Amino acid sequence: MTTNTDTGSQRHGKRRTFVTLLLDVGVPVGSYYLLKGAFGMSSVAALGWSSVVPVLRTGWGLSRHREVNGLPLLILLVNLVGLLLSFGTGDARLLLLKDSVVSSVVGIVLLASVVVGRPMMSANLKPFLVKGDARREAAWERLRRQSPAFRRAELRFTGVWGTVFVVECAVRAVGAYTVPVDTMVWLGTVVLVAAMVLAFVISGALGAGPMAHMIEASATAEGAPDSVTVSGPVVVERGEAERNSPLAGSTHR
Repeated sequence: MTTNTDTGSQRHGKRRTFVTLLLDVGVPVGSYYLLKGAFGMSSVAALGWSSVVPVLRTGWGLSRHREVNGLPLLILLVNLVGLLLSFGTGDARLLLLKDSVVSSVVGIVLLASVVVGRPMMSANLKPFLVKGDARREAAWERLRRQSPAFRRAELRFTGVWGTVFVVECAVRAVGAYTVPVDTMVWLGTVVLVAAMVLAFVISGALGAGPMAHMIEASATAEGAPDSVTVSGPVVVERGEAERNSPLAGSTHR
């Protein structure tokens, strides 16, 4: 039963990842070339309209949840400011630079959250690790309170993403003013996807992987029965075994 549930959760996670990549990467790139090539829009107009879907998707995601996740809210605000500035100046390269600004602001904020000991990526990571299981949820909270190793892994996970976003921002910022606009539209996406793959691999090895093992171990240990086994299939509760022991009344324990 548990295996079926885990498999279903994995399939759901893969579908959600595919939809996210489609909306945040595929739609903007495809719509840019469609609007510019088929409808004859300027580079600025095509870039602006191709950014609408990711902005709306982020806003919709915020409106669906009662708790406000700081990371999507930050991305939404930076996107909106970048769009307004770019349309105001009419500079297509500035609109390309907007994507780098999003990455840099997000990266800097993530690194700052690590410095103050409140890693922002934990809110996004937690659902994937606890998988809706009450025991794993309790293990997560218990480890956050009691395990320095778990907290360090949390910090490493967010720190990796913050560092990768800052580096990715620098690469795309240079490309925005040195590479032709039409080329940079797809090349910027390649850089973004490559950076995310790198962040997934490194943060998984340094953060999410160790955290998952600790959660599993803690949840298993907490769910184990408080019993001891004697010869044969007989199981005696530890409390009862102590009461029946010939040392029960002794002071030498």
